[in-house]
Amino acid sequence: MAAQVLVIGNGGREHTLAWKLAQSNHVKQVLVTPGNAGTASSEKISNTDVSVSDHAALAQFCKEEKIEFVVVGPEAPLAAGIVGNLTSAGVRCFGPTAEAAQLESSKRFAKEFMDRHGIPTAQWRAFTKPEEACSFIMSADFPALVVKASGLAAGKGVIIAESKEEACKAVQEIMQDRAFGEAGETIVIEELLEGEEVSCLCFTDGRTVAPMPPAQDHKRLLDGDHGPNGGMGAYCPAPQVSKDLLLKIKDTILQKTVAGMQQEGVPYTGILYAGIMLTKNGPKVLEFNCRFGDPECQVILPLLKSDLYEVIQATLDGRLCTSLPVWHDNRAAVTVVMASKGYPGDYTKGVEITGFHEAQALGLEVFQAGTALKDGKVVTNGGRVLTVTAIQENLISALEEAKKGLAAIKFEGAIYRKDIGCRAIAFLQQPRGLTYKESGVDIAAGNMLVKKIKPLAKATSRPGCDVDLGGFAGLFDLKAAGFSDPLLACGTDGVGTKLKIAQQCHKHDTIGQDLVAMCVNDILAQGAEPLFFLDYFSCGKLDLNTTEAVVAGIAEACKKAGCALLGGETAEMPDMYPPGEYDLAGFAVGAMERDQKLPHLERITEGDAVIGVASSGLHSNGFSLVRKIIAKSSLQYSSPAPDGCGDQTLGDLLLTPTRIYSHSLLPVLRSGHVKAFAHITGGGLLENIPRVLPQKFGVDLDARTWRIPRIFSWLQQLGHLSEEEMARTFNCGIGAALVVSKDLTEQILQDIERHKEEAWVIGKVVACPEGSPRVKVKHLIESMQINGSVLENGTLKNHFSVQPKKARVAVLISGTGSNLQALIESTQAPSSSAHIVVVISNKAAVAGLDKAARAGIPTRVINHKLYKDRVAFDTAVDQVLEEFSTDIVCLAGFMRILSGPFVRKWNGKMLNIHPSLLPSFKGSNAHEQVLDAGVTVTGCTVHFVAEDVDAGQIVLQEAVPVKRGDTIETLSERVKLAEHKIFPSALQLVASGTVQLGENGKIRWVREE
Repeated sequence: MAAQVLVIGNGGREHTLAWKLAQSNHVKQVLVTPGNAGTASSEKISNTDVSVSDHAALAQFCKEEKIEFVVVGPEAPLAAGIVGNLTSAGVRCFGPTAEAAQLESSKRFAKEFMDRHGIPTAQWRAFTKPEEACSFIMSADFPALVVKASGLAAGKGVIIAESKEEACKAVQEIMQDRAFGEAGETIVIEELLEGEEVSCLCFTDGRTVAPMPPAQDHKRLLDGDHGPNGGMGAYCPAPQVSKDLLLKIKDTILQKTVAGMQQEGVPYTGILYAGIMLTKNGPKVLEFNCRFGDPECQVILPLLKSDLYEVIQATLDGRLCTSLPVWHDNRAAVTVVMASKGYPGDYTKGVEITGFHEAQALGLEVFQAGTALKDGKVVTNGGRVLTVTAIQENLISALEEAKKGLAAIKFEGAIYRKDIGCRAIAFLQQPRGLTYKESGVDIAAGNMLVKKIKPLAKATSRPGCDVDLGGFAGLFDLKAAGFSDPLLACGTDGVGTKLKIAQQCHKHDTIGQDLVAMCVNDILAQGAEPLFFLDYFSCGKLDLNTTEAVVAGIAEACKKAGCALLGGETAEMPDMYPPGEYDLAGFAVGAMERDQKLPHLERITEGDAVIGVASSGLHSNGFSLVRKIIAKSSLQYSSPAPDGCGDQTLGDLLLTPTRIYSHSLLPVLRSGHVKAFAHITGGGLLENIPRVLPQKFGVDLDARTWRIPRIFSWLQQLGHLSEEEMARTFNCGIGAALVVSKDLTEQILQDIERHKEEAWVIGKVVACPEGSPRVKVKHLIESMQINGSVLENGTLKNHFSVQPKKARVAVLISGTGSNLQALIESTQAPSSSAHIVVVISNKAAVAGLDKAARAGIPTRVINHKLYKDRVAFDTAVDQVLEEFSTDIVCLAGFMRILSGPFVRKWNGKMLNIHPSLLPSFKGSNAHEQVLDAGVTVTGCTVHFVAEDVDAGQIVLQEAVPVKRGDTIETLSERVKLAEHKIFPSALQLVASGTVQLGENGKIRWVREE
C-alpha cells in the first residue's frame, strides 16, 4: 500500500529529500512543511502548513493524515526534541533524539565526547568568559585561530581567523556583541588544522554504519574561497578520499561515534555527518552534524541507486545491515548555489525567477530553497535561492553541464561561484610522479608500527634472548637458556578462517594468542620448551590500530608460553587482500634435552591410559564449517551466545582464544612419566592421537568421561553433524591428550590439576588390527546433551552447578502487547522454565516495545508493509527467531495471519491465547458473539497455533462468568484478567516439557520427575 511521508524544512536539502522520496513506488504523496515554491505543487509533492514547533499538534496531524514517517531536514527541530516527542506519540521519525543531536547542538559536548572515545579531532578548549578565551588564544602552544559558538547558529557560527588578534576580535563579536545570540554563550577555541576539508556522511540505525560517497562543499561566498561563509556549492564524490581512506574514516570516526553513543546509553539513529580535515597525520573531525548537509544533500542523494524510502524504513527498524544502500558507480554530481544579491547580509525578496523549464530540458535538477509563489510566479524569498545540480559520468562533465543551467536560470542580482569543483579537478589533473605510497605501500606506517610494537616484543625477552627488533635476524643462545645436549623442534601454523570472524567482529586482540598457541602446542608434542616465535602479518592496506592489536596479542601470548617474540614480517601487498582483511602465520622454535624427546613409542603398551586435558572451546580449527553452519542459520555474530555459554555474543564465544599448554604441562612432560602428548588440532580427535602412537595401537575413548562445552553440542544440533564429522573436525572439549601408564594415572592427574588445568581419564590404548579405525569415540553425541556431567566409577557426576536450561521465548506483538507484561513478570521468576529473548512487532513505536525495553529485552520491528506477501514477511520474522535461537513463540496481540510454511515449521512450539472457551466463538469478535448468543459463561483459551484459525490443540482454559448488563468493554476487562493468569501458566507447562504436542497431533502430558 502506497504511503504518505512528511518532510520538515524549507530549503534545497528538503526539496531534494522530497524529490528522492517521491521516486519510490512505496510512496503515494510527500508532504513538506513549510516547504517552498519547488515543493508546492508537483505530481507527488505538496506543501502543508502544519506547525513544526508544536509537537503535539504535529503528532496529531501525522495520525490523521496516516503519515508513515517524518524526515527532519534542519538541525533546530532535532535539537528541540522533535524525534523523541513524535516517537512517544506513536509517530515514526527519522533522525537522532535531542540527546543524541548534542553532537551538533553543543560543540563542547561533541569535543568532550570525541576525547572520551579517542576520535581524532583538533586540540581545543571551551570558555564562558571572553577574557579567558583571549588569554588562551594568545598563549596556546598551537595555532588557536578557530572560534566556534558552541550552540546552533544555522551553520554560520564558525570564524576562522588569520591572526591571534583577529581571533580575539571574533571572541568579542560572539560573546559580547552576541552575534549568534544564545548559541555563543559558550565558545570553543580550536587548533587551526591544515589540509583538504571533506564531508563524510552515513546512514546509521544505532549499530550499523552505511557510509555515503564523500563530498566536498564550498563554504565561502566568492571564487577562490574568499568572502564570508555562505555554503555556495558542492560536488560528490570527492576524489581526495580513496576507498581505503573512506574505510579508515568509517572505522575510526563514524563507527566509533555510533558505538560510543550506544555505550553512553544514547543510541544514535538517522544521518551522521562528519566534517573532516585530511591532515598529514590522518583524518580529523572538524565538526559533527546530525542531518544531511545543505548543499551536500543535493549532490549525494542523486547518486543513491537504492529506494530512499526503503533505506529509511530499514534504518528505523534497526535492520540496516540487511538493507545497505547501493550507490551509482562511475557517476558524479555538482551543485551550484544561486543566491540573492547582498547574501549573507541584507537582500531583496520577491524578485521573479525564470528559466526552470530550460534548465530541466538540459537534464538538470533545480532544487529550490529561498523561493515562494506570488501571483503564479516563482520569486526569491531568501538568501540562498536555489541550486542547479548536474549528474554526469565525471566531475568535469558535470561542472560543464551545471554552468549551462546557471546561464538558463535568471533573476535580477543573482550571485554564484564559477569555480565549484575546481579543487577536485586540479587534484585529478595534477601531474604527480608515482610513489611507493601511492602504489599502496606505506613505509612510514610500517616504521611507525615497528616503533609501536618494539616495547611489546622487548617485554618477551627471556634467558637466551634479549629481544631488540630491527635487525636482519634474531639470535638465541641455547647455552644461556640452560641446555647442555639439546635437540631443536620447530613448528609453523596459521589461524585459518577464524580470522574472518575476528575481522567481521572488529575484534583483533585475541587472535594473536590463537596463532602462538597453535605453534607452541605442536612443538610441545615433541617435549620441547618454546624458545622463540616469529610472526608473519600480511594485508592489502596497513591499518596501524588493527596490526598493533594483533601483535600485542601475539606478544602477550608469547609471555604466557615463555618464549621470546624474536621477530616477524609485516607485508603490505596492495590488491592481494580486500580492505580490512589480513592473514597470519606463525613459526615457533623450541628445544629439549636429547633424552626428553617425545613420543616414547617403544614404551607405549596396550592398556595405557589416555588423559584428556580440557580445551577452552573450539580453539582454531573447523571454522570453515562453523561459518557455514552460521551462514545457513541466518544468525549474526552479534546474536546472543547459546544458553550455557555465558553472557556474551556468539562472535565473542567463537573467538575464545586457543589454550596455551606449555607453561602448565611442560613440568608434567619433563617428569618422565608421560609417554606421548598429542595436540588436538586440525583433524580433531580422530587424526591427531594416532600421530603419537605406534602403528599397531589405537585408542578407545568414552565421551561420557569428560565435560563437553555447550558450543559443540550447539553446533552439532544446528548443523546436523554426524558423530564422525564432529570427532574429525573439532576437539570436542579435549585440547591435548597424554598417554601414561595406568598405575601412574592418579599421580599425573593431580600434577595436571595442580597446574590449574582440568583433566580426565578419557580412554585407553588398545591393539588395532590393520585397516581398523585407530580412534573410536563412544557416546559422543549423547554426551553432548549432558552439559557439564562426566562419568566417574560408572555413574554420572555433575562437576559444576548447572542451571536447568530455560526455553528461549520470542513474543510477537502488534501494539500494546496484551499479556506481554504478564509473560515478562512470570518469566523473570527464578523458578521459571522460560525466559523471553526478543519481542518482535510489525509496527514501530508501540507500547509493547516500551514494555520490553524497560525489562531489558531486545526488540525488533519488522514492518509487514515492506514485504510483497505473507510468506516474505514471515520469512523475515523467522530469521530473527533463528538469530535469537528461539524455542517457543508466543502471540500476544499479534494482528497478522501467519502463513502455512511458518505455522508448520513452528508446529508444537507456538502458543496463542483466544478470548473465549474454544472451540466456541472463534474469530476476532469473540466477545460480541458471546453477548449475542446469551451464554452465561465464557473465558479464554491458550492453544497451540494451527493452520486453521483458532483450531489448534488446547493447553489451558479459564472460565469467566458473563454478568447481566455486561458490555463488550466490561466483559473484555474481566477476560483479560484471566488471560494474564493462564497464558504465563501455559507457557511454563510447555517450556518445562510437561505439555507437548504429540506426533499424533494431540496434547501429551508428561509426568514431571
